[in-house]
Amino acid sequence: MELILKQDVENLGFKDDVVQVKNGYGRNFLIPQGLAILATPSAKKVLAENLKQRAFKEQKLVDDANALGKKLLALDIKIAAKAGGTGKLFGSINNADLSAALKDAGHEIEKKCIKINGGTVKVLGDQQAEIRLHREVKIQLPFEVTKAAEK
Repeated sequence: MELILKQDVENLGFKDDVVQVKNGYGRNFLIPQGLAILATPSAKKVLAENLKQRAFKEQKLVDDANALGKKLLALDIKIAAKAGGTGKLFGSINNADLSAALKDAGHEIEKKCIKINGGTVKVLGDQQAEIRLHREVKIQLPFEVTKAAEK
């Protein structure tokens, strides 16, 4: 079944992508949830026209995302967490914690756009996260998990 996505769908595609999915997934989940529409010939023509009109705006968004990526890479991000003597954290650091650290630095990045390598961080030290700023712009952001000061 060929569908046009109306929103970004994790592990499937981005808004306005034409994707091929199994009939049940499209008919029972994507279409009823409002995430996609059938890719009829008329819908494809409308999509092509919309994409053509949006091309110039899209280039500006890509340029803005690249500029933001350079600013983020210039940051030195440290996240303090409680840890034991061996360097193992008592909890874990996830994408929400990294999003909060970026917000404190003045950059609002949604947590769904952040993927930490390995899912969560459970040890002290240098780590990597992939941040998707735009469908075409992804950066590898280094950050450090440090031991929190004990009271």
